[in-house]
Amino acid sequence: MQIDFESFSPVHQVNDKLFAEQGLKVFIKRDDLIHPIISGNKWRKLKYLLKDAQSQNKTHLVTFGGAYSNHLLATAAAAAKFRFKSTGIVRGEEVNNDTLFLCRLHGMNLIFADRESYRDKATLFKQYFSDDSAAYFIDEGGASALGAKGCSELIDELTEPNDHIFCACGTGTTAAGIINGLVQTNSPTRFHGVPVLKNGEFLKADIDQYLTGPVDYDFHTEYHFGGYGKVTDELLQFVKTFTSSNGILIEPIYTGKMLYAIYDLAAKKHFKAGSSILAIHTGGLWGLLGMKEKF
Repeated sequence: MQIDFESFSPVHQVNDKLFAEQGLKVFIKRDDLIHPIISGNKWRKLKYLLKDAQSQNKTHLVTFGGAYSNHLLATAAAAAKFRFKSTGIVRGEEVNNDTLFLCRLHGMNLIFADRESYRDKATLFKQYFSDDSAAYFIDEGGASALGAKGCSELIDELTEPNDHIFCACGTGTTAAGIINGLVQTNSPTRFHGVPVLKNGEFLKADIDQYLTGPVDYDFHTEYHFGGYGKVTDELLQFVKTFTSSNGILIEPIYTGKMLYAIYDLAAKKHFKAGSSILAIHTGGLWGLLGMKEKF
């Protein structure tokens, strides 16, 4: 079976009084619309990994994630769509939740690993699948050079120039891909990464390992709201206001933090009047299932 489907996503303008006052044009690339489950950067990162697995005659995808991992769910759905067997190794104690229910519904077998063991994913893979020649290792979040390659194709879809591109950063793979895409197209657009983890400066090294060459870009590390998966009442209110004002559903783990950064920087006059800013909606909306009680 051919590993492919239409991945083009539209670009919508975000109209807001703040942006109008600052003379800014802000757009959002709706990668959340690529697929109901394999959405956003999830499909872009998985695309070439699945092609690589197929080329090696691997039929069993093995990957990793937390109990509410969008990556686990996307991999389960992609495996079902393209006729792979799938296993997810889940960080932490055994639990049942909406995300894992959907993983199982798509045929994914789940293995729960304590947090200490989970840190060494290569060893975990060998422990369970050393005798399975059909097993194919996919790192957490699809972090890989092939994942970055898939994300670089996002730039080819853009029909209008932008002065700035913003993207949330978790593993750094999507950021690296976008930067590589900008370099490959000789684009003067400035890339801005917004780490969603506390002390996210370390992600620069993770991004740089996938870059095709040294590139200067901006990193805004002050918008983590306490760390990965952490939120505040202010961030939750921002997510609710943005969604209800624009009709674009976002979540507070990735895209919400990135968009908050754009609004905050705009309020602080960080951008020149007349600037065009593109925000990347990286999907991940199923993560809202694990945060219902917070809203």
